[in-house]
Amino acid sequence: MKPCRPERPALSKFHAHWSLDPRIVFLNHGSFGACPKPVLEIQQELRREMEASPVQFLWRRYDDLLEPARAALARFIGARSRDVVFITNATAGVNAVVRSLKLRRGDALLTTNLDYNACHNVLVETARQAGAQVQVARVPFPLRRADQALEAILEAATSRTRLAMIDHVASHTALVFPIERIVRELEARGIDTLVDGAHAPGMLALDVTKLRPAYYAGNLHKWVCAPKGAGFLWVREDKQAAVQPPVISHGHNTPRPGYGAFQDRFDWAGTFDPTAWFCVGVALDWMGHLLPGGWRELRQHNHKLAVMARRLLCQRLQLEPPCPESMLGAMATLPLPDRFQGLPKTGKIDDEQLRLYDEFGIEAPLVRFGRPERRWFRVSAQLYNSVAEYEYLAEALTFL
Repeated sequence: MKPCRPERPALSKFHAHWSLDPRIVFLNHGSFGACPKPVLEIQQELRREMEASPVQFLWRRYDDLLEPARAALARFIGARSRDVVFITNATAGVNAVVRSLKLRRGDALLTTNLDYNACHNVLVETARQAGAQVQVARVPFPLRRADQALEAILEAATSRTRLAMIDHVASHTALVFPIERIVRELEARGIDTLVDGAHAPGMLALDVTKLRPAYYAGNLHKWVCAPKGAGFLWVREDKQAAVQPPVISHGHNTPRPGYGAFQDRFDWAGTFDPTAWFCVGVALDWMGHLLPGGWRELRQHNHKLAVMARRLLCQRLQLEPPCPESMLGAMATLPLPDRFQGLPKTGKIDDEQLRLYDEFGIEAPLVRFGRPERRWFRVSAQLYNSVAEYEYLAEALTFL
């Protein structure tokens, strides 16, 4: 007998701070984030100023608006301002680092089978052009312990490995990698690490100076909740001279007093809308004051909510959790129930995901990966979410 159609859950009291459609149960913060209304209002005011006097805004005031945002970001990630540049997203940072490498035929770039496809493509194309190789560490998923990720990566590394690109938080699986141990172990083997930190800033406590990889690329539109188009690249000082931005522009030969060459090369890539970058400090401050305990409490809240959501979904749908709770941040990935497995792909987005949205107003990603391929779904936890929304998802999946 088919269960009754579930009733829409009540909205969290924090939902009103976001522009999210109240008719949608938004459980996919991890894909593109969501920017709060107050931050968007400040961005809009900056845009009005830019259009009212473009030369004044983009030429005379640019550095004065950029530098406070960079200083706020540097404090947030435990860095020095001179080691941080803004980019549009983490993929742009991966492009800058990997395509700046002077690879030789026979060199190797290391990644994992759980990497992000866009960044994987950067490795493949760069290796192809240089006659190099891409090595893929097969990290198991499901897995029982974090050491399995470390072991797979070290097993795949060889004396030819020049760089390892490792996720801090893997996108599809939502796994939080033991990144500091990975960086140290690879460093001991003479291998530089580029951390793809697309999801980590704002989700996890981050201190790049302590972590000390060679490179760290992160997004700020996801868990920091800055406007779309805000990301950063941190490069260790001894590596900065070799890293070129994706777009070479004026800064290549136009130094500014008080700035390093690394910042000069990245800070201006031509005419674009820089207001997302200028709003990073605003987003950090605003999100940091939502709860009494600031960012620490916010991260803890979202982690606890993700853990509760996964426990609830596992219990309601009779699913086995594919990783320890210690490897969760503010997202969790679970296998779809058996009756959804083995069905062919129906298009860019599978029918079940479309039905969740069209019939139930649920935004949650369904993905396919693994050997053999399995079907999974991922949920995110942000302050505007509630336990009732994950209960609603469980009921909707049962109803489908």
